[in-house]
Amino acid sequence: MDIRFVTRNVEVSDEIKDLMEKKLFKIEKFFNKISDVQIVLDYKRGMNIVEITANANGLVMRGEDHSPDMRKAFDKALKNIERQVKRHKDYLKDRTHIKTPEISFDLPPEIFGDQRDEEDASPKDIVKRKRFPVAVMLPAEATRQMDLLGHTFFLFRNGESGDFNVVYRRKDGGYGLLEPRE
Repeated sequence: MDIRFVTRNVEVSDEIKDLMEKKLFKIEKFFNKISDVQIVLDYKRGMNIVEITANANGLVMRGEDHSPDMRKAFDKALKNIERQVKRHKDYLKDRTHIKTPEISFDLPPEIFGDQRDEEDASPKDIVKRKRFPVAVMLPAEATRQMDLLGHTFFLFRNGESGDFNVVYRRKDGGYGLLEPRE
């Protein structure tokens, strides 16, 4: 497991980093497919903020917490990751093997045609661009991934239809699924 530390507005001693690494290696007893972990340590408004992001065989798990004490914040964030790892491992055990049809990733360019006016298409509207691999999964798996990441929506390729879909969290607490129409 590869562990990276990112510090912002805080100095962290090697002793604390070693302690964090030892505790992180204990997660491997639950799930040994964690390839890399990034720990972001930040200090804002009198609070230490610890964010742990783990890549478990393509599945991203994230835990974040804050406390005046750096160690307490790390322990709380680590508990979040442990809970997610255990839940994912249980899901993999209970999951029936899903057969996905042969899917072509070649899409015709007219699907992504720009529908906006010339004046609307200015690049200054985009403040952040993020690229990520689009995984093939079922909507139920996509909602789990969205919950693990703590996001309100998630883009994926549907394993049943082969189309790009988006699941999102509704204000009433349920989930929604956006499917393209021909």
